[in-house]
Parts: sequence; structure tokens; C-alpha cells
Amino acid sequence: MGNTKTNSQLAKLIRERRAVKKGYNDKEVTKETVLEILEDAIWAPTHGMRQPWRFIFVGKDQLPAFAKKVAATYPLERQQNREDYLNEPNAILVVVMDEPESQKEWEENYGAVACMIQNFWLLAWERKLGAVWKTNPHIQDPKVKEILHVKPNEKIVSFLHLGYFDEAPAPKARISVEDKFSTYEG
Repeated sequence: MGNTKTNSQLAKLIRERRAVKKGYNDKEVTKETVLEILEDAIWAPTHGMRQPWRFIFVGKDQLPAFAKKVAATYPLERQQNREDYLNEPNAILVVVMDEPESQKEWEENYGAVACMIQNFWLLAWERKLGAVWKTNPHIQDPKVKEILHVKPNEKIVSFLHLGYFDEAPAPKARISVEDKFSTYEG
């Protein structure tokens, strides 16, 4: 069962997608390209049509100043490392989620945002635009929320690091679905 042949283009795309964490080339990631991808990505399932996301684009021109500000939220001895790290991608798309008080709605919102991010990632991959979903400690930092004008009732879900690449990362093996599957028998 684990080696079934995949025929659909969508299944092929899902299996080929990789996290591109480094090795970006110099091709610019434009706001226009990100907006085009988002126009399709937002068609993710969303409970009550809440569409609980918003986006902050940090392009190549703004990235050095942005990286310096975010890095400054870290202890002094980590700041240069974090600044270099945040300057690796060609752009960053910050994904922000509405945080309702209801735990049920919070979980529904997070699920919707995760689905939207997967859509974005697949659509970006289709264009040979690399992406990786980053959840470093700074996304939890109130000072970073302030830098980005994130409201008290919002959560930064991800810094999506973006960049074009010349060589795709190698695939990593997955645990067989049979090892993670059971049938309820009461």
C-alpha cells in the first residue's frame, strides 16, 4: 500500500513539495507574485467563512531593516545570528490569524490558516518559488507583534520564508500510513 503509483498532478505536486530553507538564488520575490498566489491560496476551508487570516509582506528592500529590528528582540549574543538568519530568504510573508476567545473557534481558525498556508506552499512550489513555514520564538514575542502592528486579538502563525532556488532539497522518507492507521472496533 505504501508504494501505490500516484497519477494525478495534484498528488505529484503534494509529494514533490519541499521545505526550501536556504540556497535561495537572487531572483526577486515580488509583492505581485505573492498576491497572485494568495488569491488562490485563500480558497482554503474556513469555518463560518471567517477567513481568519491577514498577511504582511516583507520584500527584499525592507528585509535588512526588518531583520535588524526583529533580531534586536533577542539577547545581544544572538542578535547577529538572528539577523543573518532573517536575511537568508528573498522575502518573508508574515501570516497573522484572528484569535477569538472561544477555544473551538481558535482551533477552527488555526486549522483554516494551516490549510491556507499549505495551499500557498503548493502554489508557490508549482511556480518554482521555495517556501518554508517558520515558527521561531520571535513569532511569540510581544515586541515583534508591536513591530508588525499585530493587534492583541491576533496571533502570528508563521514567518513564511520565500525565495527562488536552483536545486530542490532531497525528499525525506515518510512513515508508512499503515503504521499510523487503525480501524475503530469499539
